[in-house]
Amino acid sequence: MTDGRGIPLATILTGANEHDVTQLVPLIDRIPRLRQRDGTRRHRPVAAIADRAYDSADHRRQLRRRGIGSLIARRGVSHGSGLGILRWVVERTHSWLHQNRRLRVRFERLDSIHEAFMALGCAMICWNFLTLSL
Repeated sequence: MTDGRGIPLATILTGANEHDVTQLVPLIDRIPRLRQRDGTRRHRPVAAIADRAYDSADHRRQLRRRGIGSLIARRGVSHGSGLGILRWVVERTHSWLHQNRRLRVRFERLDSIHEAFMALGCAMICWNFLTLSL
């Protein structure tokens, strides 16, 4: 699914005690095929944008192996890399998902039920974009 502007939406459900960094590559692998401007299908996005937590040679290597560029902020470098200009899209999408009470606080015991609600939340984001553009 995309958010209406061609930005793919992919989600992974993990435990609260698992660090987000371990899920970068599995999340990239879950991104659906993207349609390019000329109509051909591309298997992967052009680049991945991430904050300093994802800064490691291994992550960059794995993205490069998949043909994906990496725009990952470097650790130890002063702020002002300009990635915040692009990062707001992710934060905005989290905000839209958290408008749904069941996604903000997890009440379900079964993972499959929560994943279904996440898919429904993503579908609602796409629907909102489609109805606004008509």
